[in-house]
Amino acid sequence: MAKKENRIQVILECTEHKNSGLPGTSRYITTKNKKNTPNRLELRKYNPILRRMTLHREIK
Repeated sequence: MAKKENRIQVILECTEHKNSGLPGTSRYITTKNKKNTPNRLELRKYNPILRRMTLHREIK
């Protein structure tokens, strides 16, 4: 029997960079378990354009 896949790929986008108006974007790709975390994922990741840790939220 095949196992039902619960892990899906999600894209995280920087919220501070999007609001700053600077060109470019900071995005990361990660996976999450949609059964354990049904809400949108929020992580603090490094933004190389702003050169600091910022809040990245799941898009789409």
